[in-house]
Amino acid sequence: MSLKIIVTGGAGFIGSNFIFHMLKAHPDYKIICVDKLTYAGNLDTLKEVIAQEKINFFRIDICDREKIFALFERERPDVIINFAAESHVDRSINDPGIFLFTNTLGTGVLLDACVKFGIKRYHQVSTDEVYGDLPLDRPDLFFTEKTPLKTSSPYSASKASADLLTLAYNRTYKLPVSISRCSNNYGPYHFPEKLIPLMIINALHDKPLPVYGQGLNVRDWLYVEDHCRAIDLIIHDEGSVGEIYNIGGHNEMRNIDIVKLICRELGKPESLIKFVEDRKGHDLRYAIDPEKIYMRLGWLPATRFAEGIKKTIKWYLENKSWWERLIKL
Repeated sequence: MSLKIIVTGGAGFIGSNFIFHMLKAHPDYKIICVDKLTYAGNLDTLKEVIAQEKINFFRIDICDREKIFALFERERPDVIINFAAESHVDRSINDPGIFLFTNTLGTGVLLDACVKFGIKRYHQVSTDEVYGDLPLDRPDLFFTEKTPLKTSSPYSASKASADLLTLAYNRTYKLPVSISRCSNNYGPYHFPEKLIPLMIINALHDKPLPVYGQGLNVRDWLYVEDHCRAIDLIIHDEGSVGEIYNIGGHNEMRNIDIVKLICRELGKPESLIKFVEDRKGHDLRYAIDPEKIYMRLGWLPATRFAEGIKKTIKWYLENKSWWERLIKL
């Protein structure tokens, strides 16, 4: 059965990759992209599929209730997948208000629209950061779906709030919802402020590679295409209504080791690395246990980090026109 899907935040990093995945996996679906086009939303990413009329695009802020409701009334979508979010922790520390507004209140607007227009599934794309962090000296510990929420930044707090709101709408209004909490994504079309693309681009220009503290913080890295496959499985599974799934890559890496790896791949000296003052409230370690989504839906990450990082570096080398404009903004 063909579906009509609204992808909010579809001009961003993960959202655009998800649109590409869905166009390939489900060519008969109608895809509608909604994006406010903030600094991290890049319509150049989608220009070809828009020009070919493979998707419809609407520049709308998810907090704009009037425009969101009008869109739902006109399009009558079946499924909503909410990628739209302010997502950079450093920015949330400097300006928390916009994170609360977009990530929490914007989610509320979408949920209200879903209730009014009888949407078949609302999927909230969340983050493992809602769980806080794990100690570096306990590699045996992992985040599960039952791990208590313990946020560390305004960003993660706003995402946790959105998750709780989503679950409340499921219980109160019987809205069919699902939530996925992913580990750090990487891959094509990643905005240059994030660790991996920033290090690639700076290294290419022989600029300093700023690393917080001593770079000992550990993240679980997930190739973006693997994340997209997981969400595809979740939204098509009727048994996933009301469920939360952790999506992790089983690719734990220290930040400093990633930066050194990028230097080696690009033939750049490690002397470019510059340690800087640590981030406020910097989480030590993220690590996801993805057993639930494997046992229920058969999903496993297909891309090992050693392969994925090479593919990512290659993409940035071959697509300089995409990111050169962004770093000049």
